[in-house]
Amino acid sequence: MRPNIVSEAGLQTRLGQWWESIPFLTSAVVGVCGTIYLICLLVGYDSFYEICFLPSAVLSRFQVYRIFTSIIFHGSVLHVLFNMMALVPLGSELERIMGSVRMLYIIFLLAISNALFHLTIALLVAYNPIHSDPFLMNECAIGFSGILFSMIVIETSLSGHQSRSVFGLFNVPAKWYAWILLVVFQVVMSNVSLLGHLCGILSGFAYTYGLFNFLIPGPSFYSTIEASSLLSTCVRRPKFILCTGGNPSAFIPTYSSQGTASSGFSAGSIWRNLSSWIPQRETSAQSAQDGHMFPGRGRTLGSGRNTASDANSESNLQVRLLDNSNSEHPSDMAVIGTGQQLSDGRRSTLNNTAVAAAEVPVHHQDYVVSEEEIQKLVSMGFERTQVEVALAAADGDLNVAVEILSQQG
Repeated sequence: MRPNIVSEAGLQTRLGQWWESIPFLTSAVVGVCGTIYLICLLVGYDSFYEICFLPSAVLSRFQVYRIFTSIIFHGSVLHVLFNMMALVPLGSELERIMGSVRMLYIIFLLAISNALFHLTIALLVAYNPIHSDPFLMNECAIGFSGILFSMIVIETSLSGHQSRSVFGLFNVPAKWYAWILLVVFQVVMSNVSLLGHLCGILSGFAYTYGLFNFLIPGPSFYSTIEASSLLSTCVRRPKFILCTGGNPSAFIPTYSSQGTASSGFSAGSIWRNLSSWIPQRETSAQSAQDGHMFPGRGRTLGSGRNTASDANSESNLQVRLLDNSNSEHPSDMAVIGTGQQLSDGRRSTLNNTAVAAAEVPVHHQDYVVSEEEIQKLVSMGFERTQVEVALAAADGDLNVAVEILSQQG
């Protein structure tokens, strides 16, 4: 019996560690959706027609609450299970970039934009002069999958990968990934909402291309909410991610935010948006293994180096970082990529490194920074001037440059 007890304890420990690794808001959404489904199951509630997104009810009776109730209710155990399993990796990646409060705001924004797209398309189909069909006006949509499709588009645009795997069966170009999933789900599952998923994709592209930038407040808005006494309990939790991290702009990196915060409607921005989806050169197998997708904690940067070279590289990295940003970021206010202050021990380590740097001069190699490398890091949300300094300090190593920028915050 003892081996069974040990294995059960090990499973519980692994499940606990997995749950603790999920950021605050993502785990909260999973908990809320799961709890609501269990309550509906226990009390026998199945009147989803009252809370689903129904275009005719939203327009005729102005039942706007359906925009939000429809995304947290699910119709079956498989429905809620598959949606939450998809949310955990997607939501975790995006929340580590944006922060918990900003992520919540983006979910509300995507829910509203999905509803507006849904209403617009339903009205066009129902009242167009060529061939009107009121079917979509009376279609009842429910579930979190519309938001998930928006997240898929946003995460895919940020990853930089040229291809994506569909359930491990075959690879498709990254720019077609969300559309392929839309078709696959429609073929495999006959009762899914095609329009709900389609509107999620459209909202994801609209957000990625910067069309919603004017609706997104600045960092001070999120900082004020985080400093509120109402959220003090949540903010103190270790899983809560602050919004004052490595992304200096107030929103997730978009193609239109490269270099400047210009509108996504200008001709130059549109051309950059389109050209960014044109497949570029294939990356090597080694670079594909490197975790360069996202700044911030939750992903290991760099691989394939031995321990000794890692220690030397980190030491030199700290020296260069202090050399370049000592005047702007004092050591006693150092901030990591997720917005949390460094511990006293970490600050003392940086101070000691700074003293060593003052005694031993560091000789930087001359390195010409290419525009392609700059644009790669700018598309991840970093400022251009900081990117140029970081690339020069990292001698062109993108992973080291990302680490420098993340530590600078």
